[in-house]
Amino acid sequence: MKTYFDCIPCFVRQSLDAIRSITADEEVHENILREVLKMASEMDLRQSPPAMAQRIHRRIRELTGIRDPYLARKNQLNRTALDLYEVFHERVARSDSPVELALRLAIAGNIMDLGVKSNIDESHIKKSILNCLNVPFDGQVEDFQREVDAAESILYLTDNAGEIVFDRMLIEQMPLQKITVAVKGGPVINDATRHDAEMAGLVGLVEVIDNGSDAPGTILDDCSPDFLDRFTRADLIIAKGQGNYETLSESPGPLYFLLQTKCPVIARDLKCPVGTMVLKRSRASQSVNKEPKTATSQTGAGE
Repeated sequence: MKTYFDCIPCFVRQSLDAIRSITADEEVHENILREVLKMASEMDLRQSPPAMAQRIHRRIRELTGIRDPYLARKNQLNRTALDLYEVFHERVARSDSPVELALRLAIAGNIMDLGVKSNIDESHIKKSILNCLNVPFDGQVEDFQREVDAAESILYLTDNAGEIVFDRMLIEQMPLQKITVAVKGGPVINDATRHDAEMAGLVGLVEVIDNGSDAPGTILDDCSPDFLDRFTRADLIIAKGQGNYETLSESPGPLYFLLQTKCPVIARDLKCPVGTMVLKRSRASQSVNKEPKTATSQTGAGE
């Protein structure tokens, strides 16, 4: 997905939110703001929004000398989600439609996005999770389940800390031996890394790898060769969150996107209202046949 004009103010807001949460030094605030405005004026709008966000957050880390500025908030999101997991895990187990409920919970967890709302609190998270049964749902659970059953290998692309705990509830409804979970290769905003996968209880439950990138999405050109091989060879890819949608919406891979539409730009692209819970097969993948698995195939890489 390209970057729209409406994304530019969001870059500025996100940058100021990030730097103000790290330091009260207004000189640093001004430096970041000026650099972001310059980056925005020069960026290629044909690139996805996460490409710009990657540059911004790398610069914030350089200026502050802090490797993971969001670490404390990520840990708190994980703890909040783990408390809720204890409640909803049993509810999924007792449900007449456990896969649909687990899908709704996994998508509801996508509200834990500090790139969209930097001051999200525990009450907001709980309200979103509790309301997940009542908000609009755009997707075909039966089609998703058929593809999960048919796939020999499933690559699950995570999004945010905290949210990854709710991903676990969905993953536990699928054949664990088929699943590889991918986290980010380095910290960016509150995107999940291996540390968050460990907190969520995924390490040891399924195979966990990283994608070799610090972009808040999945920019294939920026990912490691090992990840690209897994991406190419997977029978089914489940991509969580707006960042993964923004970076992979044109990829021809066998992709399902799971997200909550949190901004008008994404809602417009998906043709649904803001706040919709989305389970959607990639438009690009619907017209592309899966190539045979080979060690050298790189279908989708760099597209």
